[in-house]
Amino acid sequence: MQFGRSYEEFEVGATYKHWPGKTVTEYDDHLFCLLTMNHHPLHLDASYAEQTTQFAKNVVVGSYIYSLLLGMSVPDVSGKAIANLEVESLKHVAPTFHGDTLYGETVVLDKWESKSKDDRGVVYVETKGYNQDGTLVCVFRRKVMVPKQSYLQARGGEQPGRPVLTEPG
Repeated sequence: MQFGRSYEEFEVGATYKHWPGKTVTEYDDHLFCLLTMNHHPLHLDASYAEQTTQFAKNVVVGSYIYSLLLGMSVPDVSGKAIANLEVESLKHVAPTFHGDTLYGETVVLDKWESKSKDDRGVVYVETKGYNQDGTLVCVFRRKVMVPKQSYLQARGGEQPGRPVLTEPG
């Protein structure tokens, strides 16, 4: 399984469809809200949501949706990243509800070599998240600093730090 890409492996226009999807449970949403101290009743109180919102049910907190999609993209995009430089934009296009399943895909918009260090470059990508019905729910653009092959080779190759296994005896 691939875990991220070097600068040379990115092609402008390439699309990576992240797999697998993730079904969002009420537990996931509530735990994320509590961990991040977002206690808004829209996310935590079913009675409140039923009586006071247009959806009549809890809406999954947007920062969790973003986090899931970002995480889904790591094996394809930023698994070898040196740094996440910028989230340029983030839009929640449609709500996500408990029981929805999210799928993500990322398009490489641009890439350029670092001006200060010749062993890395910047990749500019757009990630979109869809629910099980194909409805776009979230889209964000970000810039990621990724290593060139020379950087990886100087630091131990594709899996630096992984121990060499030896058989007993």
